[in-house]
Amino acid sequence: MSSESIDSLAEQLAPHYRKFDVENRLLFTGHSHQAWPDVALEGLEESFDLAAREVDKKWDTAFEKAEKLREYLREYYDDPDGRYCLGENTHQLLVSWLSSFNLREKNKVITTDGEFHSLFRQLHRLEEEGLELVMVEAASDQIVEQIKESIDDNTAAIMLSRVYFRSALINEHIPDIAKLARNHRIPFLIDDYHGTNVVPLSIREAGLDDCYLLIGGYKYLQWGEGNCFLRFPDNCKLRPAVTGWFASFNTLDNPRTEKEPVAYDEGDQRFASGTYDSVSQFRAVRVVDFFRKQELTPQRLATQYRRQVGLMRELFVQQQFDKKVIGLHSGAPLHRIGGFLSLRSESAREVQKRLLEKGVWTDARGEILRMGPAPYITTRQIEQAMERLSEVVREISP
Repeated sequence: MSSESIDSLAEQLAPHYRKFDVENRLLFTGHSHQAWPDVALEGLEESFDLAAREVDKKWDTAFEKAEKLREYLREYYDDPDGRYCLGENTHQLLVSWLSSFNLREKNKVITTDGEFHSLFRQLHRLEEEGLELVMVEAASDQIVEQIKESIDDNTAAIMLSRVYFRSALINEHIPDIAKLARNHRIPFLIDDYHGTNVVPLSIREAGLDDCYLLIGGYKYLQWGEGNCFLRFPDNCKLRPAVTGWFASFNTLDNPRTEKEPVAYDEGDQRFASGTYDSVSQFRAVRVVDFFRKQELTPQRLATQYRRQVGLMRELFVQQQFDKKVIGLHSGAPLHRIGGFLSLRSESAREVQKRLLEKGVWTDARGEILRMGPAPYITTRQIEQAMERLSEVVREISP
């Protein structure tokens, strides 16, 4: 793996992240929380100054900021006609979406055993209330067949990830699953939190125009908290039962009536909640402008991540660790892996703790240790992180 190919971009970017001191820290939680460029602080200051100056009129500008984030996502996903509803987190958007369905009449949801906590926890809690939950194998090459066998007249929705949060494996069967869902007229929701800004996707080319996507800004987008979106089709007529007044913001001046059905905007806010903290969008727009200025195109970002993860895996394999202590979660080719390296160890939590003591930021989920780079991470930093991982493994090895 050529160090020049990684470092040319990393060295271009790192000086713009002085507040997070990315040049002098080993921040390998890029899959969970990336550093924000210094210009993000200007967005926070802008939001305060605007609120002080404009008071309640600040919302006009706040809505403009949210629209700029939608423009970025429509461009990234090659999705000019898609709708993007802003939410403070994906769970709020997930619950709103689920509330659109009459789960008393059709109460089966098909998902996988590899979903993130927000989806996994909520669906299992609903299962306690009578939801029929079917979990197929996330890592199976037969996932389409498993879903097909699970579909019946009682199926309300299919919900699963494009990149799995534990394994980093890319679900390459999304277009086929979408076609299957379409043929059976079943809504299909894709959790793309680990896909956005890492694994390029053209919604038009993949035939996903009628699908729903959950998108979060906390990780690879560098937008921070409070910037999540639910992508939905332009012709969507779902009527979420869990609904806030921002879901019909443009009709607030209409006469209120108890006789007419609850109205929803025809724009982007169909699944919205209520008043939210708009500071996040001011920060995120500065990051969007920065990404464009630095020419961080989808393909350029994807190439950087692939090279970084490839180098990490290469250096890990060279260590020839005892697989009983720690090993690769998957030996899949790089084109099937997202933006982080997933390692399996019964001592994952202890490894994470000891790495942090040595100045390496990672995270652990059960028996999985995750190490995620970011575009500003250099080859030398990757080498240092792997050297310290080697030290930790030697310390805990029997």
